[in-house]
Amino acid sequence: MPVPRPAGLLPAALSLFVLLSPAHAAPAFTLDPDPEWRRAATLAELTDVLEAWLDARGVYTRKPPPVIRLIDGAQAASLQGISARMGQRTRGLYDAATGTVYLVGPWSMDRAQDVSVLLHELVHHRQAGARHWYCGGAQEPEAYELQSEWLAERGLSARIDRIAVVLEAGCTPRDIHPD
Repeated sequence: MPVPRPAGLLPAALSLFVLLSPAHAAPAFTLDPDPEWRRAATLAELTDVLEAWLDARGVYTRKPPPVIRLIDGAQAASLQGISARMGQRTRGLYDAATGTVYLVGPWSMDRAQDVSVLLHELVHHRQAGARHWYCGGAQEPEAYELQSEWLAERGLSARIDRIAVVLEAGCTPRDIHPD
């Protein structure tokens, strides 16, 4: 025989949960305000969507699209001289001399974090030749800021080591030892 349950227990429990929940609590999920990137069928279409997002923010002038190559970790390690990441796993690289964006696998057009790496490298593509940079690292804070903004619009956060970015942007030699 089933045990009788008080009729008002579930509604009372839900009321208590609502009362104890902070009024300012963020929703569990955020809808993407501009999901057009998810509808891109090709890397070229995705690049165009991201370029339009950068255009809307007035971030430098759009250039002809870069060459985009998907590479593995070993290939990224051989290119590491382009942009060292202080021991972190490199997700993308940009070579201004050839106008090439390298996306390090595994990389997918379906994952917002991965797409944000492409956006970051597109910022570098726009930065190339736009003004004088004391070193490549000086371009990083702006690219990371835009990457963070794009992710935040989708309810996500960027995993960025801000201290490493500031150090890289300082353009100082890494290994300074007195004689």
